[in-house]
Amino acid sequence: MDVKIASDWKELLAEEFQKPYFSELVNFVKGEYASTMVYPAGKNIFRAFDKCPLESLKVVIIGQDPYHGVGQANGLCFSVDDGVQFPPSLQNIFKEVSEDVGVQIPSSGNLDRWAEQGVLLLNAVLTVRAHQAASHAGRGWEQFTDAVVRAIAQKKENVVYMLWGNYAQKKGQIANPQRNLILKSVHPSPLSVYRGFFGCKHFSQANAYLQRVGKTPIEW
Repeated sequence: MDVKIASDWKELLAEEFQKPYFSELVNFVKGEYASTMVYPAGKNIFRAFDKCPLESLKVVIIGQDPYHGVGQANGLCFSVDDGVQFPPSLQNIFKEVSEDVGVQIPSSGNLDRWAEQGVLLLNAVLTVRAHQAASHAGRGWEQFTDAVVRAIAQKKENVVYMLWGNYAQKKGQIANPQRNLILKSVHPSPLSVYRGFFGCKHFSQANAYLQRVGKTPIEW
């Protein structure tokens, strides 16, 4: 598996890559790519880390597992490539951004521009079989991404964590609220969005906090 990630992440996670569970995970994932349709494309598995080096990280958004529809997953949680129809959760995220900070809903669902400004768009599980949600859950990815969240908590402070839904909140609970800004709401999926995601104002709160700690706000 070609681990194309920013060098500071590679260094920070080097020990994790050597652990027995990670070798087993690599073998499993390689076997899946060889025998069935898996998303995202292999070269994009670690794309979230490549697009947002640890050094520039300001915001962490945690998703669950990649989109499993054709042509959707691109290695960043909630993001799709240019020209791909917005999945419902992403549509709701853009609606809230628009209401919150007064920007137009973009024509593309590609969130590279967020990642390049320091937003780590991290799925808990980094691969999935086509049309089978959570099919790669419980294989080791969660252990790896827990280690990522732990490493961020140890190495960085004044980070904004946007934790949408119970799953993300559980995963992000290691982050110290005294040293960071922890923003929580329900998940932006159509099932829960009206129970507190719409109106949460996470994007303006994040920017106000970043400015307060002397960092450049994100252009959402």
